[in-house]
Amino acid sequence: MRVLVVEDEVDVARFIRKGLVEQSYAVDVAPDGERALYMARLNTYDAAILDLLIPAPDGLDVCRTLRADGSTMPILFLTARGSVDAKIAGLDAGGDDYLAKPFEFEELLARLRALLRRTGTKLMPVITIGDLEIDTRSHRVRFEGQTLALTTKEYAIIEFLAHNSGRVISRQELSEHVWNAEYDPFSNVIEVYINRLRRHLAKVSETRLIQTVRGEGYMLQVDAAAPAARH
Repeated sequence: MRVLVVEDEVDVARFIRKGLVEQSYAVDVAPDGERALYMARLNTYDAAILDLLIPAPDGLDVCRTLRADGSTMPILFLTARGSVDAKIAGLDAGGDDYLAKPFEFEELLARLRALLRRTGTKLMPVITIGDLEIDTRSHRVRFEGQTLALTTKEYAIIEFLAHNSGRVISRQELSEHVWNAEYDPFSNVIEVYINRLRRHLAKVSETRLIQTVRGEGYMLQVDAAAPAARH
């Protein structure tokens, strides 16, 4: 796992980096907002630990810019500000969690692990499964050399299935990762979108990539043969 630490206090940055490296994380450190944006656009990170009070642009602006760029990287805000207003500002800017200084390193690790669990499989810039290619940065999907014109929701579904290729994904798991709290579990919206995706793929090839596992959910796999239903 690779983490971007954005912290202008040298001792704090060194402390976090040392601790994460000891936990087998690969770590890059940026001392200011400008460097952080450059590194985040150049590299692919599994998460970022972002101090709010860094040289311009500050942590809030960095987070807003990353989200505007389409980044879904988990962001943990780290700052000396512990007020409720500061926490709300960080979350509204697109942050995923918030930890006030001073902190125990074990708590930082626990919060980081929680964020990474939410993302599931490690994010990659390009996912390739057989003749399916998904560019997670540009959100471009190509199948057998042809670009698919997908809606935002269709893309989110196929990317999540691709990250979990070869594993059956239940409707509940799919809804938890792709839909918000307003999702109606009694609706057939998931089936509607799965069928739309299948039609997009069918326009290119007869190969069936998205399988239905009766009573369990859906699975994306290269093998055209549908898996046997499990009971």
